[in-house]
Amino acid sequence: MAVILITGGARSGKSTRAEARARAFPGRPVYLATAEALDAEMEARIAKHRARRGTDWLEREVPLDLVPALLATDGGGARLVDCLTLWLSNLMHATRDWERDVRELAGALPRLSSPVVLVTNEVGLGIVPDNALARGFRDAAGIMNQVIAAVADEVEFVVAGLPMKLK
Repeated sequence: MAVILITGGARSGKSTRAEARARAFPGRPVYLATAEALDAEMEARIAKHRARRGTDWLEREVPLDLVPALLATDGGGARLVDCLTLWLSNLMHATRDWERDVRELAGALPRLSSPVVLVTNEVGLGIVPDNALARGFRDAAGIMNQVIAAVADEVEFVVAGLPMKLK
């Protein structure tokens, strides 16, 4: 079993890279989508991702309960979680204990039998946000990425569509 974390900036090619990595494993891949189509622009983004992937994926929408979804889909093809950053945003918006949920995910990943490819955004490379909410999210994302990277077998950073192996 492999746990692969793929990070990078917006429009860096993370999702395309993650899809290729998940498809490389045997079995029908499972796409665990954390995004919610709350407006027309997000609906269009989701439709674009679906069209690119094609119909060979099983899809589950998982805005909050990621660990139960990983457990329920274990034993088949690789799972692609796209993306952890949206999942974190959903957790924070729902006023869940995101640190507990991240620890739960980190504890579950090594126990799974089927591969997991996780996508996350690197949000800490820009300027310091000008408000407390944005700074809190940036800090939480950095903590989450460190926790998941620590348990991942492989970590890649994608820039301009090019993956760089970090771990």
